[in-house]
Amino acid sequence: MPVIVDIDVMLARRKMAVGELADRIGITPTNLAVLKNGRAKAVRFTTLDALCEVLECQPGDLLRWVPEAGDS
Repeated sequence: MPVIVDIDVMLARRKMAVGELADRIGITPTNLAVLKNGRAKAVRFTTLDALCEVLECQPGDLLRWVPEAGDS
């Protein structure tokens, strides 16, 4: 998948545990794991907003697009 989720990077920068982030944004640790491991098919804007607020970052700090081999 060409969209990469960098939640782990922001968690490390903020020295925050996954469980704490899940509690603070109001989702289960399991759902957060699905999102941060790139297995989610979609993300709600309310969730993205909460992530940015808690992690004090921009959406582009959490998500980036990388072309797959063969894409131009």
